[in-house]
Amino acid sequence: MSKIGRRPIKLEDVKVQVNGQEVQYAGKNSSGVHVVPNELSITLENGELGVTPLVMNRVSKCLWGLHRALLANKIQGAAKLFERQVQIIGLGFKAIPKGSTIEFSLGFSHKINFPLPAGVTLEVDKVGQLLTFKSADKELLGQTCGQLRFLRPVEPYKGTGIRVTTDVVIRKTGKTKAG
Repeated sequence: MSKIGRRPIKLEDVKVQVNGQEVQYAGKNSSGVHVVPNELSITLENGELGVTPLVMNRVSKCLWGLHRALLANKIQGAAKLFERQVQIIGLGFKAIPKGSTIEFSLGFSHKINFPLPAGVTLEVDKVGQLLTFKSADKELLGQTCGQLRFLRPVEPYKGTGIRVTTDVVIRKTGKTKAG
């Protein structure tokens, strides 16, 4: 049994309609349709959405928790934006927002222009080293932060680079004088 799939999805301020295998949702931040596979059924009772498998087999068990989590993320994003903070650590490293792109100075000989995807908003602090991304789509938000991290990965000796604030960086010790 899926522990995630059994939990009901709470509908805060999101309007949901179930039409067969389609779940239509609309909130203050986003709206859309999520199509559930034929192995699963959707029930709407008492302001909660439930996902249950029609037949208990290997395929339906795999899809059960996955689609419940995807649906819960979409409904939660429609009610409240997801937020992720990215830190830029290093001397002279900074980000400057310019319209729908971000210009990064990351210690290379050139500046890097990063296009911000539609649906993702950005707030930058005064120094330009703490970026706060907000989006209704959790997957798009994570993908954007991952692409940023790839521009300048965290260096294990000094700890400089781009990191999401929830990341744990394992620092290495430098050379020691033997003797």
